[in-house]
Amino acid sequence: MEIYTNPGTEADSSLIQSSQYQGWDNLLVEQFREPPGEGHCQHRDEHTICLALDTRPIRMLQIREGKTYTGLYAKGDLSITPAQMPLFARWDSEDHHLKIRMTSRFIQQIAKEALEIDSDRLELLPQARIRDPHIEAIGLMLLSELQQGDTANTLYVESLANVLAVHLIRQHTTDRPQPVMYEGGLPQRQLLQVLDYIDAHLHQEIKLTDLASLVGIGEFHFSRQFKQVIGTTPHQYLLQQRIERAKQLLKQSDYSIADIALMCGFNSHSHLSKQFRQLTGITPKAYRLH
Repeated sequence: MEIYTNPGTEADSSLIQSSQYQGWDNLLVEQFREPPGEGHCQHRDEHTICLALDTRPIRMLQIREGKTYTGLYAKGDLSITPAQMPLFARWDSEDHHLKIRMTSRFIQQIAKEALEIDSDRLELLPQARIRDPHIEAIGLMLLSELQQGDTANTLYVESLANVLAVHLIRQHTTDRPQPVMYEGGLPQRQLLQVLDYIDAHLHQEIKLTDLASLVGIGEFHFSRQFKQVIGTTPHQYLLQQRIERAKQLLKQSDYSIADIALMCGFNSHSHLSKQFRQLTGITPKAYRLH
């Protein structure tokens, strides 16, 4: 459940409320710009992180479980509201913030897989106006993917979600457990199985859970062990392979660049061109003519 009231004031009538959001598995990312106002918010099955983005500090009043916080929120300040906990907030000037909603089921899954702890006793702590450089960095990377729209990298977002979940459990729960680390990377047989799967499905959306399930381990440990062997993260490897496939098709076929983009798992001509230029320094058209 989520309820917001945001009437603003006559003096602020020129300010327009706007939002942008994108949902992925276990994660919803929203960017808000709101005029002065107040609101009630409660999510039954999702933990919520709010990250201040406005360069000008705003005065905020927040009430959680009868506890009141009043103070200035500056860029980079964040708050954490556990699932099922009601929140009331009031702000006196235009607010620009990022909201990250993560399912409690996903947090419990990561707690069991990555940290081997009993998720039933996992308790996320409510926080108001704190600083956490790790969450801020992940939040800004998720914001960048949000702004990509349909060209966002799902595998990359899932990797960020895993890292964020582990960090929340380690730093913002009552027990603050440490993850269990396993030495060594993926065995060769399992690695080849994953690489063959990626090669056969480059034209499709590939999710982190798909790759981890191939070898029967959790997403957090899979990502870590994959990087130990290959030297890059799964999403970086996937992008490299898609660019290499595009190179082959550009040189060895007469397909249009738009068709090649779709055949290599990109959403559009422009999506391929952007990623191609970032990795090679030139456009697909220039590469084909070279």
